[in-house]
Amino acid sequence: MKLRIAVLEGDGIGPEVTREAVSVLTALAGFYGFDFRIEPRPIGGAAIRAEGTPLPRATLDACLESDAVLLGAVGGPQFDALPADQRPEAGLLALRRALGGFANLRPAICYPAITDCSPLRREVVEGADLLVVRELLGGLYFSEPRGFDGANRESAYNTMRYSVQEIERIARVAFDLARTRRRKVTSVDKANVLETSQLWRQVVTRVAREYSDVILEHAYVDSCALRLVTLPTSFDVILTENLFGDILSDEAAAIPGSLGMLASATIGGTVALYEPVHGSAPDIAGQNIANPLGAIATVAMLLRYTGRNDHAARDLEVAIGDVLAAGFRTRDLVRRHRLTPSCFLVSTSEMGARVRQALADVIDQRHAYHAV
Repeated sequence: MKLRIAVLEGDGIGPEVTREAVSVLTALAGFYGFDFRIEPRPIGGAAIRAEGTPLPRATLDACLESDAVLLGAVGGPQFDALPADQRPEAGLLALRRALGGFANLRPAICYPAITDCSPLRREVVEGADLLVVRELLGGLYFSEPRGFDGANRESAYNTMRYSVQEIERIARVAFDLARTRRRKVTSVDKANVLETSQLWRQVVTRVAREYSDVILEHAYVDSCALRLVTLPTSFDVILTENLFGDILSDEAAAIPGSLGMLASATIGGTVALYEPVHGSAPDIAGQNIANPLGAIATVAMLLRYTGRNDHAARDLEVAIGDVLAAGFRTRDLVRRHRLTPSCFLVSTSEMGARVRQALADVIDQRHAYHAV
């Protein structure tokens, strides 16, 4: 495997967790003989400080010329006073538009070793393994018109808009992925109120006829939100539009027990964008306590969707599970800030080192098995 990867560490805890993700990429290159060309570039607040803009032209060019983009996080309270189009988040939205990825994939998995980290009861969350497929380039976040009315901004408005083509393409992504999993799609909308959702439901139903081997169910977004915390094992693939997907995928953090465990991939465009879900978390930045597992799991998604190497991706995912099973925890995974005798509090950098060692062990064990 030969990949050129633009690495955008970003802000807050972004540099810390991305550093561990890149160290895993380097380890993978050594274990498998992969050729990864890593190209660091600034984005967000870091780019504003360095170059006065959240998405410098050189950063965008490097991303467009790469096979994949690995992003840490952007944003921080020190930038809140800037005009909206000059804030770190504007750089991220511009990058997403330029790369053209319309399908955001966010898995939420209950690892057996950290079932007790979830705020949900063990019997509710145990065995949960779902994937949120979120449409990323339409809906309220991008549609026009939008803005303010009145000299003093007496009112504001946004537009939710979807076309048949936009719905068809994201639906096919969800159904194709469901075929690699447990063959069930839950399409989430608000068709009892919104015309866009009525079109969404109509188009998804039509696309489903092409996938007779996949079960389709429809759910309103409010009932889906309730099911996520009462019956998460009832889901396989959740398909939904931009705003609903943003909210539901963050709610899904209750399944592993921490936003720090959530990876994501944005595919379908010129270059795929990979980023953990947790955000910049400025309150813990620079303390070496952030959970890097979401960023490291994002590397597994990069291997799977851009590298087309499910084998290496699975090895990394097994290594993450093995580290958790061995009792290693970052602070966010210590429920009620208490440790049991079988659990060990580790830093960001130590968690990364543990994953690299576990990955080496997984590969060694497989080689030993085949040698026998």
